[in-house]
Amino acid sequence: MNEYFLLPLASLPFPNINPILIQIGPLAVHWYGVGYIVGILFAWWYAKRLAANARLWPNGVLPMKPEDLDDFIVWAAIGVVLGGRTGYVLFYDLPRYIAHPLDILAVWQGGMSFHGGLLGVILAMTLFSIKRGIRTWSLFDVVAAGVPVGLGLVRVANFINSELWGRPTDVPWAFEFPNGGPFARHPSQLYEALLEGVVLFLVLRILTHSRLKLKTPRFVGGAFICGYG
Repeated sequence: MNEYFLLPLASLPFPNINPILIQIGPLAVHWYGVGYIVGILFAWWYAKRLAANARLWPNGVLPMKPEDLDDFIVWAAIGVVLGGRTGYVLFYDLPRYIAHPLDILAVWQGGMSFHGGLLGVILAMTLFSIKRGIRTWSLFDVVAAGVPVGLGLVRVANFINSELWGRPTDVPWAFEFPNGGPFARHPSQLYEALLEGVVLFLVLRILTHSRLKLKTPRFVGGAFICGYG
């Protein structure tokens, strides 16, 4: 299909939601950042519930104490911020940050890489589990089970930011994104929010509670990687 024949008239109006949720002076709270924060808090809460449910674990032996996850949330937040920011700087706008290195610290201006944040959390999990004497894969499994919620929220924020839109199309649910050219495009962010967020979370929920796959180390974490990848 030739994209030049796709007319904007076939698209839905873009909602034009302000990417900034709240601004107090120079400090701006972006929807993108809120997605990260809510995602981290949900994953922490959900991981605690999984780790405390003896039915889900081999021989009913809990893999870690709830206090371990209370402490880990700090490590996870640091991993997300450092990894996400580093990934964005290196792979999305490196020339700018070479010219203005102090801008690297201006995280309130936006600019986070989800893949970088994910790698940061994986590193944090590895170091934390070694320090606490917890099985790394058990920690990875319980954390991964709740991550899709954050994924979905961040993808919705991508939609609000009018970024990561899809290919030109003439489907009736297409949007004409403000910075996507004169063509109606797939709202790929919303597709990913549904698939990586809702569907993947439900699949992992079935694996943890119906199939009891937390009794098989690496299974839930591996399923998350396969589903997200």
